Amino acid sequence: MLLTHASYEAFLAVARTGSFTSAARSLGYTQSAVSRQVRSLEEEWGAELFERLPRGVRLTEAGRVLLPHAEAVRDRLAAARAELAALRTLNGGLLRLGAFSSASAALVPRAQAAFRKRHPGVVVTRVEGPSVKHLGLVAAGEEDLAVVTPAQGTPPPPGVTLHHLLEEPVLVALEHRHPYAGRRDVRLAELADEEWIVGDERLEDTLFRPALEAGLRPRTGLLAQDWIAKLGAVAAGLGVTLVPALAAASVRPDVTLVTIHPEDVPYRRICAAAPSTPTAAAKAFLTLLRETAEELSKELP
Repeated sequence: MLLTHASYEAFLAVARTGSFTSAARSLGYTQSAVSRQVRSLEEEWGAELFERLPRGVRLTEAGRVLLPHAEAVRDRLAAARAELAALRTLNGGLLRLGAFSSASAALVPRAQAAFRKRHPGVVVTRVEGPSVKHLGLVAAGEEDLAVVTPAQGTPPPPGVTLHHLLEEPVLVALEHRHPYAGRRDVRLAELADEEWIVGDERLEDTLFRPALEAGLRPRTGLLAQDWIAKLGAVAAGLGVTLVPALAAASVRPDVTLVTIHPEDVPYRRICAAAPSTPTAAAKAFLTLLRETAEELSKELP
């Protein structure tokens, strides 16, 4: 027999009031309903839980043994109801968020700040990493939401839905005394002889992927995965590098950013990756990501 919460509720009410009639009145049940619930417990545990007296009832030894366990069941179920209600109302819970590195420069922090203000009871954990990693984590149910740059023409993993946020231009970072530093924009062809600082030998896996598609074949001489190292090398005049527009505000002052000519700009598609059935917190955060992306789109070059 499957014991229900109502069975324990009836047992506790009878134990508290010392009467089936009083317990039924306090619960809003009929006396026969309370009796059936208590009887189901007695059948399940194979013991009489109450001693029937001329006036009322009292716990048997078996009833006294069961009492603290029944109270624990009641308390755990009450806690579960409260936690589930908090998830629905965003008064509690956890949001596991992933993002690629430059999204954490402006897009994600702004959205997260707004989310914290609206839903302070929800704990947000955030992990940075490549987009392909986050797509896999969302598909595996290990992240609730992720900001990614999906590969062009490659569908997301099964069970993952992509929500478009914005198209991001990529800028070129130059040493502030570079001949092109004062230009409004620059053509990719003009940068063909530059020494490029890249984050990976496989340029298809870096910011250079859309630039390669636009025809740029960079001469790479320095490999630096960290943004601080890349921009430090640019400031020292060791080469140039590409910088996503979302990270432009965090670039050091001795480095100049120049817009790539509109005909050559390799835009990146930025999306939010979510499971097919996102949590309430993920839905709320996605709304704020869209609002933040719309604001940022007006600020980008």
